[in-house]
Amino acid sequence: MNAAFEALLLRAEALLARLEQVLPHAPTAPDWGASIAFRYRRRANLGLWAGVLEPVRQVATIRLADLQEIEPQKERLLRNTAQFVAGHGANNVLLTGARGTGKSSLVKAVLNEFAPRGLRLIEVDKADLVDLADLIDLVAPRPERFIVFCDDLSFDEGEPGYKALKSVLDGSVAQAGHNLLIYATSNRRHLLPEYMHENLSYQHTEDGEVHPGEGVEEKISLSERFGLWISFYPFTQGEYLAIVAQWLRSFGVAEAAIAAARQESLVWALERGSRSGRVAQQFARDYAGRHAGD
Repeated sequence: MNAAFEALLLRAEALLARLEQVLPHAPTAPDWGASIAFRYRRRANLGLWAGVLEPVRQVATIRLADLQEIEPQKERLLRNTAQFVAGHGANNVLLTGARGTGKSSLVKAVLNEFAPRGLRLIEVDKADLVDLADLIDLVAPRPERFIVFCDDLSFDEGEPGYKALKSVLDGSVAQAGHNLLIYATSNRRHLLPEYMHENLSYQHTEDGEVHPGEGVEEKISLSERFGLWISFYPFTQGEYLAIVAQWLRSFGVAEAAIAAARQESLVWALERGSRSGRVAQQFARDYAGRHAGD
């Protein structure tokens, strides 16, 4: 009987050891010296999900000087990040506004600016924000400063990442560590879709005071937890042309050719229906490629 019982225990221990290999677990630390930027991904293993933190081998080389016509936004994000890297008070940041105006590029440029001083970036998709608390615990003992970067962030009703982010920003009994901030970009000011029927929930008192309904309050509550809002606006024609010129210079195009390319760049923008910085960069890349060797 004892021999049979011991054999059963051995089989049970072997089974538990195999289960531990596939059960979800907290992300393990990567080689922190492999890069200045990392991606967090949840990967399936036998139908279960586990988080993996992967170094980015080819980090975008964009610099602050490459970004034109967003000087006020640049100055505010630089100041906040400099305070953070220096160990002083700094805020989580929400960058919102028109598409293609440099929101994501500015975050990448700030990373390159402060990486020599210990700044690191972890890119997290909105679907993986449910593991944000595990990431906070993972980086807490590290000497570096970390930005958790959520690009093009928006939520639909009931998505689990929404409440996870809201809790970490301000509301959970466990706050984010001293060496971590969240920078998010979005085309939506309040990160959630807004509907006309929600305006019906507003209450107007006799003295003219306005009280938003619970549904509207819920939408506003997440964006309000970001301590710093930085807004981006569509570019004028003059601003667009200045951005085109800057990108053409970065691609090595001569000044005479830059002046000659003005009209062509405007036609390019008209065909795309946008004068965004992204469209300006795409034109400059195409123009420089077509005229290489001229």
